[in-house]
Amino acid sequence: MSAELKGKAAIVTGSSRGIGRAIATTLGAMQASVAVNFFSNESAARETVALVEKAGGRAVAIQADMGRVAAIERLFDQTADAFGRLDILVNNAGVRLYKPIADFTETEYDHLFDTNVKGVFFACRLAARRMADGGRIINISSSVTRVLLPNYGGYSATKGAVDQITRVLAKELGPRGITVNAISPGPTDTDLFRDGKSQAEIDGFAQQTALGRIGKPEDIANAVALLAGDKAGWISGQNICANGGFVA
Repeated sequence: MSAELKGKAAIVTGSSRGIGRAIATTLGAMQASVAVNFFSNESAARETVALVEKAGGRAVAIQADMGRVAAIERLFDQTADAFGRLDILVNNAGVRLYKPIADFTETEYDHLFDTNVKGVFFACRLAARRMADGGRIINISSSVTRVLLPNYGGYSATKGAVDQITRVLAKELGPRGITVNAISPGPTDTDLFRDGKSQAEIDGFAQQTALGRIGKPEDIANAVALLAGDKAGWISGQNICANGGFVA
């Protein structure tokens, strides 16, 4: 990749593995400095740091629970200490819980919304205050907001909230040249996606896409790279479905 992001600094939340790791590594290949956020798996985060550095970027691993505002503030503080600036925020961290709405407990609801909505909201708040003009905020949403999938009610609700945060913040930060967009992956081949699913179920998801396969983390990372780059300066307030034609 080009050195398009040389001299720029990024935070990628939830980037110790899966889609987040692919995003961090791709930004590193564009020579960005990357704060690799993790919740509990420090060894995996350090593996991501090594991959970013191998790709050509700088990186540091920073622990933070994205459901706690004080931890999010510490993540931003430590990123500033490491790199001296912030140009790109990718809100990727999230948790999933698939069950009927009728069976949800208050504790389960709070856990889901704390990470998936509160974390995104307050990370965006800090980015709005600290990000350099001309920056990029990219929120990872989901294509499930566009389909009627049983047991996805709680999770879909959190991603619907992310979509609205994205649209409003784009208007608020536009005068500073900061773009705010969402990317909605479809079924993507990660350990988290495969957990609890049979191969037949995975094959069924693949057959629902226009391209006949489930996505790879790199597919999502490439979409992030597009939005993070200079050529995407006229794209803001959008939700881009990177789902292989799973749903429009």
